[in-house]
Amino acid sequence: MNAKVIINEFAKMRRLRVWLVVGLLLFGVAGLTAFQASGSGLFSRLDDPDGFAWKLLLDGFAVALIAPVLLAVLASRQVEMEHLGNGWLLSATSGVTSGRLCRAKFLALGTLVVAATILQSLILIAFGLLAGITSPFPLEHWLGYTASAVVINLVVLAFHILLSAKIENQLVCLGIGVVGIFFGTFGQAFPDWLSHLTPWGYYALAMPADYVGMELVYLDLPYPSVLALAVVGSVLFLFVTSRFDRQEA
Repeated sequence: MNAKVIINEFAKMRRLRVWLVVGLLLFGVAGLTAFQASGSGLFSRLDDPDGFAWKLLLDGFAVALIAPVLLAVLASRQVEMEHLGNGWLLSATSGVTSGRLCRAKFLALGTLVVAATILQSLILIAFGLLAGITSPFPLEHWLGYTASAVVINLVVLAFHILLSAKIENQLVCLGIGVVGIFFGTFGQAFPDWLSHLTPWGYYALAMPADYVGMELVYLDLPYPSVLALAVVGSVLFLFVTSRFDRQEA
């Protein structure tokens, strides 16, 4: 991948106000998670020896409520300009095929999405420490969930880039992002096999903590499923973009 193509995608972001959307992704998830945890009794059990406060923060991680639609917005804004300004043809004349351009968009946007996802976790860790949580920090659970969220967000982003490149009406793409919130939020009510069929279903599969009866406990993260999602998502993205390479702009 030519670095100049990726740098050009970053240059486009300045006019598209992509940074505002990334900011919403970062502070929206972190802020809503902290707000939900505060309203669920976090401050009343800061010294719980079983780490209830940390579990509450992980249980309330609001990625599934916000990320699906904001990732759709990010992909849509970055791709829509190619449809409106005949950018596919202009890029092709300079030797950058449609598939190559989609891969550049993914690398550029993906860098921001990874940074935002990691910063969400760091902000919430800082919030917990500043709030005065005295129980040991659950590093393994936090790292596992953050890594899982990064993978899921990137796969959802890749899906929406392909969708936005194929469908000119971006309202359709944004509508599908809204549907993704439904799958991500209520996926726990679906059979596991159904959640495995959509990228948004993995938000529900990768829940790091939940109530079992009256007790809030850590859940085993589905690392094999997340790894399979990463592999399948990568292969499909490369396959579809390679097909774009062979199409006329």
